[in-house]
Amino acid sequence: MAQDYLPLLVLFVIAGAFAAIAIIIPTVLGPRNPNKMKQEPIESGMIPFGPAWRRFPVQYYMVAMLFIIFDVEVIFFYPWAVILNKLGLFGLIEMGVFLGILLIGYFYVWRKGAFEWE
Repeated sequence: MAQDYLPLLVLFVIAGAFAAIAIIIPTVLGPRNPNKMKQEPIESGMIPFGPAWRRFPVQYYMVAMLFIIFDVEVIFFYPWAVILNKLGLFGLIEMGVFLGILLIGYFYVWRKGAFEWE
C-alpha cells in the first residue's frame, strides 16, 4: 500500500529540490553591486508618488466576492451540459431548481444594493 505513494513522494522531493536550487544558485552566484538607483522603488518605470498603501472601498471587495461566488456556481453548468442526455427530465428539473436558487440569491444581493457604487 505504501509503495503506491512512492512515485508521489519522489515527485515532491524532486520538486522541492528544484525549487531550492532555483532560489539558492542565483543568490550565491548572482552579482551584488547595489547602488542608490537600484534601491529606488520603481513602479512601471516611474518614481512612485503618494503613499504605497491605498484604501479600496468596501464595494470593490463586495463585487469581487460576489463575482467569485457566482462564477464558481456557473462552473456547475458544464458537467451538467455534458451529461444532459443521460440525466433526462430529472436532470433538467434539478438544474432548474439550482438555477432558481442562484437567481434568488442574485436578486437578493441586487436588492440589498451590493452592486451600487456610491
